[in-house]
Amino acid sequence: MTDDHAMTSNHAMTSNHAMTSNHAMTSNHAMTDSIVAIEPLVFPWTAFDPFLFCVHHLDRYPAGNDAMGPAASLAGRNLGQDFSGKDGWSMYHGTTVPGFPPHPHRGFETVTVMRQGFIDHADSLGALARFGNGDVQWLTAGRGIVHSEMFPLRSRDKPNTAELFQIWLNLPAKSKMSPPHFAMFWNAAVPRVTHRDASGRETEVVVVAGTFGTVTPPAPPPDSWASDPRSDLAIWTIEMAADAAWAMPVASAGTNRTLYVYAGDGLRIDGRAVPAQRLVRLRPDAAVTIVNDTAPSSLLLLQGRPIGEPVAQYGPFVMNTEEEIRATIRDYQRTQFGGWPFASEAPVHPRESPRFARHADGREEYPE
Repeated sequence: MTDDHAMTSNHAMTSNHAMTSNHAMTSNHAMTDSIVAIEPLVFPWTAFDPFLFCVHHLDRYPAGNDAMGPAASLAGRNLGQDFSGKDGWSMYHGTTVPGFPPHPHRGFETVTVMRQGFIDHADSLGALARFGNGDVQWLTAGRGIVHSEMFPLRSRDKPNTAELFQIWLNLPAKSKMSPPHFAMFWNAAVPRVTHRDASGRETEVVVVAGTFGTVTPPAPPPDSWASDPRSDLAIWTIEMAADAAWAMPVASAGTNRTLYVYAGDGLRIDGRAVPAQRLVRLRPDAAVTIVNDTAPSSLLLLQGRPIGEPVAQYGPFVMNTEEEIRATIRDYQRTQFGGWPFASEAPVHPRESPRFARHADGREEYPE
């Protein structure tokens, strides 16, 4: 998946000189011991080593037409590059169905958390999938893959809301040329932990990666930085009821820990007011108490021990050196990372198709 600021399509790649993983944090000496920095959320969200990139998409699409595109006029949109948010939704790089037609990746992983709506996946290895409504796809691009991520609007008689996170997780040098691979974490297998405070108000934590007490999610792909137990990696989505209080478990010293407060009216962290639409860098080994304001809040936690290696990025390619980037471009121009095995440039599955995954080896899986 790509965005109009830092990433590119399959056809026109652009250089990205400002590396999000190396973003200089803004310090504030008046902050509490648990808070390192507070910054405004900008699109795409600033991310820190071992993460490269994070976006939150929330599109309130209308009913779907016969092609599973919007049953609405597309006039006034820059089709193929529509990030306008016009009428509450964008077509992104799609022209009939919204989404992201074939584009390449090498050297990192994408973790796509589909909270509402559906994604139809297809890739240069011949794999296919439809996932959504709480499912997670964890894709290791490794030495190179081309994939398509389209948002089919399956409902003809009601709106089609699509909400997702896509998180880019770097790979260490030893794993950058690993075989491409994806894993599906179906909704029912993703743990959810509900905490009730002394007043009975709830905080729900969805554990995509990392342990939460005795709760462990499905295992990440084998070449992922997350599969190294020393990585202290966690991806949690957090929903807090109005006025709820919650104590976040501590992490290991040396870990980068970022809390994104992206919906609600704000909250307090160890007594300090944090407005909505902020990221908060936290001391990983400090106890953190969060008290929500008077409206429900939504948060995302990204946490991990830094890989600590040089990062060279050219659009959707992330390596360690500029020479490796040049070699990647040559490889892609020569091989197209396996080419595109489908007749359609933006495949979508039949409207009635259930959620499924068909892997490159022919193995099929379905949610329970």
